[in-house]
Amino acid sequence: MKNILEFKNVKYFYQTKSDEIFALDNINFTVKEEEFVSLVGPSGCGKTTILSLTAGLLKPSDGQVLLDGTDKIDTKKIGYMFQRDMLFEWRSVWKNITLGLELQKPSNIDEKLAFAEELLKKYNLDGFKNKKPRALSGGMRQRVALIRTLVMEPKLLLLDEPFSALDFQTRLTLCDDVYEIIKNEKKTALLVTHDISEAISLSDKIEVLTSRPAKIKDEILLNLSGKTPLKKREDKSFSGYFDKIWRELTNEKSETKNS
Repeated sequence: MKNILEFKNVKYFYQTKSDEIFALDNINFTVKEEEFVSLVGPSGCGKTTILSLTAGLLKPSDGQVLLDGTDKIDTKKIGYMFQRDMLFEWRSVWKNITLGLELQKPSNIDEKLAFAEELLKKYNLDGFKNKKPRALSGGMRQRVALIRTLVMEPKLLLLDEPFSALDFQTRLTLCDDVYEIIKNEKKTALLVTHDISEAISLSDKIEVLTSRPAKIKDEILLNLSGKTPLKKREDKSFSGYFDKIWRELTNEKSETKNS
């Protein structure tokens, strides 16, 4: 599998009114085609900064961010899924899903619209096509948001804590739904989350970050049985992965407090 995303010795600084902040220090990792990778680390360590660099919203102060082999980030290759679903309440589900097509007006728009119809049917949302978002549950809204992203056929999905606004039971169900859709559509994903269990159940690989300036403290390759995130939580190795990451993050907090 080829690399879809590569961070090579990436550093990032930014200026405040009173100081220069060193946010990222020599970040190196890859995301391969169809791989699901998660970033975990202490609050404020720079996880969302990494997503912003990936999306081309920020430029590295040093090093390279390569998307599909080039440092010239093509934003059309990136799909972004946020904490909130960002659906427009005055537009129908269909109008929300096809918003990107309206704006970009691709030459193959008929083909894209047919793909949108196919995704709605495939993931049991076609009955809500003409409904407004307020008629949907929180989990259904996020599925609509994901389908809206997939219609644009991005190379890489960036998931910025997309389940954090949901209750625990809905989160578990939606994790299964999102995982199924991403794997069925053979997409590549990079997830930021504070939830260790969520990262373990969804991911092929986890990058554990230190506190700011963030470095990669550990890279954990996961090998769990189970076809869904919920089933993966039942694997006997799950608690071992959790304990390992928890210890690394807890030690990180202790080191930061004592420094």
